[in-house]
Amino acid sequence: MEKTICFDLEGPLSPQDNAYEVMKLIGQEGAAIFEVISRYDDIITLEGRAGYEPGDTLALVIPFLLLHGITEEDIRTVSESAKLVEGADYLSEYLRAENWDIYIISTSYEHHAYNIGRKLGIAPRKIICTELDLEKKKRDIRVQDKDAFFSLIKQAEEEVLELYSRMDEPQLIANRLDEFFFRQLHSYGFDVFGTRVIGGERKAEAVRAIAKEKGEALSDVIVVGDSITDYKMLNEVATHDGVAVVFNGNEYAVPYANVGLASVDMRFLQILCAAFDRGSKEEVMEVVTEWEDNRDYFETNPEDIPDNCITDDLRDLIQKQQLSMPYFHNVERADERGRDEIIKIHKRVRTQVREDAGKLG
Repeated sequence: MEKTICFDLEGPLSPQDNAYEVMKLIGQEGAAIFEVISRYDDIITLEGRAGYEPGDTLALVIPFLLLHGITEEDIRTVSESAKLVEGADYLSEYLRAENWDIYIISTSYEHHAYNIGRKLGIAPRKIICTELDLEKKKRDIRVQDKDAFFSLIKQAEEEVLELYSRMDEPQLIANRLDEFFFRQLHSYGFDVFGTRVIGGERKAEAVRAIAKEKGEALSDVIVVGDSITDYKMLNEVATHDGVAVVFNGNEYAVPYANVGLASVDMRFLQILCAAFDRGSKEEVMEVVTEWEDNRDYFETNPEDIPDNCITDDLRDLIQKQQLSMPYFHNVERADERGRDEIIKIHKRVRTQVREDAGKLG
């Protein structure tokens, strides 16, 4: 029987935050602008703003891409430099060999998502991501308003840069950026949300659509995510008795998963996929709990790791000290204090794997 697994892209499969790196083409100011807007994204997501989904950052940065003449070819060029998370290619080969149906559900612009999918052998039809046509965006700006329009964005850019030193003042950030995105841009007929970013509820919708098309229940699905854009997808599968894995997650994602995996190497997910193949969620939770309760012993005695908790090749690599030991967590049974400890471990590994991008929501 074919099994289904859905991955977020940025974090679980590739450490690069593509839009963040694209904004850096503007210069260091571009990174600061992206970080402020990403903070704004977190603020209004947690506020529960109607009609807003986490990850809409990728729509909000578009006026600045237009201002600086960034092209879709630039996005592709930046994507070409993206690495894969260690072990992601190995895992992809294993999953295909074991008859898994692999999907990517990503906020990433299509140019980046299809590139990473190609590297992993995942066809575009199995990738749900954010479509972007920058040339059309340019054409949609009213000709007579172009100078004033770009002057407005330039002024907003200067104010956003001033906000960079005031990231701990969420109300100030929300007030200024609400004015820009929801009122000033609208007055020029520019619909910043004309770009439909695949984040938040749209990721959950994608998982439901995939399961429905295949005639499967969500309990037959594994999803893997790491950030605020994934929490609704993780929660959707977890509450329907599927396996929701948070991989090197942050505080916005960890509480909504039922399984945690913190590792510099994605191939350890193979252990959970094999357990799911043997006995669905119940077997996965048994393996995860065994690891969580005995990790310290396993680290010093890898030869004693039960066969159902490891594969021969992973055991061999650990014994040769070519792989660092992963952290597995049964998030379902964790109380608030336990979740805080899980988040601390995940954040540490997240920073190691994702570097600068690890600090984004």
